[in-house]
Amino acid sequence: MSILLLTEDDVRRLLTMDEAIEAVEEVLRQLALDEAQNVPRARCQTDQAMLHVMAGAAPRLGVLGCKVYGTSRHGANFHVGLFDGATGALLALIQADYLGRVRTGAASGVAAQCLARPEATEVGLFGSGKQARTQLSAVCRVRKVTRVTVYSPNEERRSRFALEMTDVCQCDVVPVPRPELAALDKDIVITATASRTPVLLGEWLSEGMHLNVIGSNFLANAEIDAAVVRRCDTLVVDSKEQAKLEAGDFAEAIASGIIHWSDVRELGQVMVGRQTGRARAEDVTMFKSVGLAVEDVAVAAQVYAKARDAGIGRMMEW
Repeated sequence: MSILLLTEDDVRRLLTMDEAIEAVEEVLRQLALDEAQNVPRARCQTDQAMLHVMAGAAPRLGVLGCKVYGTSRHGANFHVGLFDGATGALLALIQADYLGRVRTGAASGVAAQCLARPEATEVGLFGSGKQARTQLSAVCRVRKVTRVTVYSPNEERRSRFALEMTDVCQCDVVPVPRPELAALDKDIVITATASRTPVLLGEWLSEGMHLNVIGSNFLANAEIDAAVVRRCDTLVVDSKEQAKLEAGDFAEAIASGIIHWSDVRELGQVMVGRQTGRARAEDVTMFKSVGLAVEDVAVAAQVYAKARDAGIGRMMEW
């Protein structure tokens, strides 16, 4: 049996944000139409490390796969195993740190395309790390962004990020010294932080905003306060089943009765017209992402196909 091994460098050579957005958009449609399957993340741990396992199947793409990653105080190691949808044979093992960041950004790009006002041009961003880069890149692909304000606690990091992303996004990216300045009067606000407590407050929101909230996939962590949830007219997740297990950003609002799970919609269902997204220009909409394995599988399938065509990667006989 031959297995293709793809490194982080290989994935960077092969994967573009536009292609990832296309792949994620299509697989979310398939998920909404029961043409794909997603298995939520499960976790186990020792006293020093945690293992995260999730899986998905996309029959129309002819593949299924799993994403497995270990985390500890030393960092994280991400891998996707891609399997043949007909034979079950292992096709590829792919290092998936960059792949995962691009697919997370791509999902937010799909959400912004679906939910943000068409004329949205001003973006506020919380976070200046790796996830923030792909989040901003994706949103700039689907809206004509002219100005971005970015806040993170470290002045040097946010300034360096702003300089780098001004070039990448071809628009003004400006660091700001206070968090509210990254939210007030913006069209789109992105939270992409590692914070366990709210960085975005409801009092900073205004009519017509769209929010992409992506930093937390633990019930104990929240990037937004309950007032943000209360202020939103439309709440959308990538998977309600998985969000119930991981969306800490909703936990307080659910517990206090501000919202119920029946108020929450799924992005794929909105995309295929079964549920309503933005109803009015003045509505505040939110996409809460927890990150789905089926999205990883769809993007990995695209990377695998391109690698085979281009002769990139290393074949291993097993």
